[in-house]
Amino acid sequence: MENFKLIMEYGTLAILLLMSILVVGYTIERWAFFKNINLKEFKTKNSLERDATKNLTIISLIGSNAPYVGLLGTVGGIMVVFYEIGMSGGALDTSKVIIGLGLALKVTAAGLFVAIPSTMIYGGFLRKVDLALSEYEDEIA
Repeated sequence: MENFKLIMEYGTLAILLLMSILVVGYTIERWAFFKNINLKEFKTKNSLERDATKNLTIISLIGSNAPYVGLLGTVGGIMVVFYEIGMSGGALDTSKVIIGLGLALKVTAAGLFVAIPSTMIYGGFLRKVDLALSEYEDEIA
């Protein structure tokens, strides 16, 4: 059960770390795109929209799924605590139970720590896309 505990705790934290690295990378890439955008380079509005929304789906998916990854780690951690209670015959020290539950909940907090900024970044870039499309239409008219 100790291996399961390590996999659930560190495995989910590793997945969340990877998700956060992806969000940071794609955020930097999108920020550079919007900073250096030249609307005259695009022949059609659709080509602008394709380029402007590139990689935003990944940011959105990470923002919406990171809490579930954190929840998976928490459920696994709670399962470990219940297993330890069962193996001790119900005489487990309450401080160990509380510590185990606290450690399990940290994974949920990590999931939220990844999800909230990702969702905010996604919303901000959607606004940038809308502005770029609007400016493109103004230039055509």
